[in-house]
Amino acid sequence: MAIVETVAAPDSAVRPAPDGPVRRILRDRVGATALAVVLLFLLLALATPLIAALYGKNPAEHYGQNAPGLLSDGGLPVLANGGISGDFWFGLEPGLGRDVFTQLLYGIRTSLLIAFASAAVTTALGVLAGVAVGYLGGIADRLFGFLANVLLAFPTLLLLLALSPVIQSRLVDPGAAEPEWMQFLVLILVFAAFGWIPLALSLRATVRSLRERDFVQSARAQGASGFHVVVRELLPNVRSQLLVHVTMAVPAIVASEAVLSFLGVGITEPVPDWGRMIARGAEVFRADPTYMVFPGVALLLFVLAFNLLGDAVRDSLDPRSGRR
Repeated sequence: MAIVETVAAPDSAVRPAPDGPVRRILRDRVGATALAVVLLFLLLALATPLIAALYGKNPAEHYGQNAPGLLSDGGLPVLANGGISGDFWFGLEPGLGRDVFTQLLYGIRTSLLIAFASAAVTTALGVLAGVAVGYLGGIADRLFGFLANVLLAFPTLLLLLALSPVIQSRLVDPGAAEPEWMQFLVLILVFAAFGWIPLALSLRATVRSLRERDFVQSARAQGASGFHVVVRELLPNVRSQLLVHVTMAVPAIVASEAVLSFLGVGITEPVPDWGRMIARGAEVFRADPTYMVFPGVALLLFVLAFNLLGDAVRDSLDPRSGRR
């Protein structure tokens, strides 16, 4: 009787394929929840005009002043909880009587536009400076290090407060109304002026270590130009670093923009903005605490979710640094 031997397949044949970064994020409950919240905010920002049209309200009209019985003589909502009703889901703004729900929706667009545009500019500047200086080394590296240390010595928030009105006064003629696009441009320029330095320093250190690696030396030995080495050899190896930077920079810029608007030097009327809504809520908090809750919770959720997503992205790109 013949005996048939069964040969077990080697371990490599049955070993599951390693998870990609996206799958690692989705398997992490905190990371997946943060991603869902961030996507929800992005979807709301994109669909804001459609939602406002279906809702039947806009962020500019003074509903409380135009319709009797909505605001008291002191400008506070007559109904409880800030005037929340079937017509005004999140209530009315004290004083002007604008709809809080549409103010929040358009405030998302304001914050995200400034944050993503500023993150794009800072990333471009950081890549250009950090990779170039890290690859060149020598005197360029020393000069850049000195310049970066000088800029980092300045108090960033104080400079943001000082530079924003100075730039606006230079770009707008005295007595002329400041266009809305200029408010956005000024904030993006102010954030870009200092936001690129940490990324450039990080990339400089990474590129300085990569330029001595065998694959870079091999490309040089084959006659590759410096541009080819930077674009084809170095940049692909810092893509994960750039992705982590963007996911961390966006919530920081959103929070900073809200602070500037809260202090009166960011986005001004009539553009909806979370920071200005929180500032107005602080003024009427004793009489109408509900008005401050909605922009405060929205800002907290967005910044927290984006920060948690940034942590999840970093851990997914380097699993050894996380808990997985």
